[in-house]
Amino acid sequence: MPCRAVRRLRKTLGRRGAFLLILGTGKTCWGVSFLVAPPNDHGLQLLTNLCGLRHWSWLWIVCGIITLGSAFLRVGRDWFGFAAALIPPTVWAIAYTAAVLNGDYSRGGFVALWYLTSHVGVILWAATVPEYSVPRVPRPARRGKAA
Repeated sequence: MPCRAVRRLRKTLGRRGAFLLILGTGKTCWGVSFLVAPPNDHGLQLLTNLCGLRHWSWLWIVCGIITLGSAFLRVGRDWFGFAAALIPPTVWAIAYTAAVLNGDYSRGGFVALWYLTSHVGVILWAATVPEYSVPRVPRPARRGKAA
């Protein structure tokens, strides 16, 4: 029975939906971690000047829930999940880049590049992955007897 449910879920989600489900879950958990035990704000002064990290955690949580919910939408309608998934890492990359330019956090350039490549880049790539799979290579025709 559980295997049937997993197969049904995989069929419902497809490749793009599975990616959005995993990404949305991760973003939501990352946001909750900022609520439970906020880290120090090294390199995030651009954000913390506006409000605390606990408030910024809601950006991750809301975007994560939108991304997670978009996993169950049809291809073509799931774009909203990919767009929502781009927002938090882009905001964090901008904050770390600003910290480098201000001289507040020299390591921020590497962190910004990490967000831009492993988050933004991967999300942009996954948004272009087609849902359908590549068709199988046809089997060669059988040799029959000439009539």
